[in-house]
Amino acid sequence: MAGIYLHIPFCKTRCIYCDFYSTTRKEQRTRYVQALCRELQIRREYLQGEPIQTVYLGGGTPSQLTEDELRLIFDTLQQVYGLQDAKEITLEANPDDLTEEYTAMLAHLPVNRISMGIQTFDEPTLRLLNRRHTAIQAIEAVARCRRAGIHNISIDLIYGLPGETEEQWQYDLQQAIALDVEHLSAYHLTYEEGTRLYQLLQERQVEEVDEESSVRFYDLLTETLRLAGYEHYEISNFCKPGMHSRHNTAYWQDVPYLGCGASAHSYDRSSREWNVASLESYMEALEKGERLYEREELTLPVRYNEYLMTGLRTRQGISLDHLQQAFGTQYLNYCLQMATPYTQNGKLEINDNHLKLTGDGVFTSDGILSDLMYVEESD
Repeated sequence: MAGIYLHIPFCKTRCIYCDFYSTTRKEQRTRYVQALCRELQIRREYLQGEPIQTVYLGGGTPSQLTEDELRLIFDTLQQVYGLQDAKEITLEANPDDLTEEYTAMLAHLPVNRISMGIQTFDEPTLRLLNRRHTAIQAIEAVARCRRAGIHNISIDLIYGLPGETEEQWQYDLQQAIALDVEHLSAYHLTYEEGTRLYQLLQERQVEEVDEESSVRFYDLLTETLRLAGYEHYEISNFCKPGMHSRHNTAYWQDVPYLGCGASAHSYDRSSREWNVASLESYMEALEKGERLYEREELTLPVRYNEYLMTGLRTRQGISLDHLQQAFGTQYLNYCLQMATPYTQNGKLEINDNHLKLTGDGVFTSDGILSDLMYVEESD
């Protein structure tokens, strides 16, 4: 099985915290979609005939695409790869795009999952972040998706926002729970260099929340969603039983995927490729039947490090059997040796021959992962 990721870079406006490749040049949408479909065609051999299990349209804002543009994409996917085995087809969307007409249109496409960027239900913070929607629009968008027959909805929230209190975060969580969505992703705000938010931080117009508050926010997140019946299956992801993100889980389980679109990444277990992060260069090359991209052959240490970095984020953890089979006894022993201090202090545990983070280890996972990484000796 394999997955396909399609990057749709168009946004009506830019959020001040986002560092993903995006553009507001909406007049280029149709030309871009045609180039995207051309890439899907010329790369049909990349996945070596593996059945497509998931398709994910991310961005940017894929809900900026019209019905004709979406149909062209899905027709190409069906003709070139086949969608008969695709169990999950996700479209990322902004709440204000999900009008009655738009959700009704989606009901006639292969899309069976919506990932909606809500971020917060606090109106002043939505305006600060330059989000286009209001809290009411977000709530109404979920209801419209339900009426259109879409019964797999994920929403994104951000915590650790400037000036955020525990009471505000609790309110966001209660509003999310009231929507009764199948999946929820919650990410701590990061100040990415080059974004408007980072500039505001440097100008001291906003302040980062302190580490103690961040820990409390995370504890509140996990406990509140646990009591609401959500499974905490990955550090930032929660779902109702059986409703995990198949596409993202495949990333964490070392499943190959094809990424098409400007700046999109692909992975075939032995190498990684990424397309040029330029709308014009991407389109011009594909119009000539060419592709602008870079490629990295993955060494065994790099593959080991990536397996740890992704697998340890999940509730299941990493399989020690798979680690030995895929990387050998040397890497298994190295991993167990480096993990020993953390199994002794209760931040890692081994159950059913899987190494996993405990509740105490989740919030300090970045430091733990760093210590478990394999560092190649320099000459």
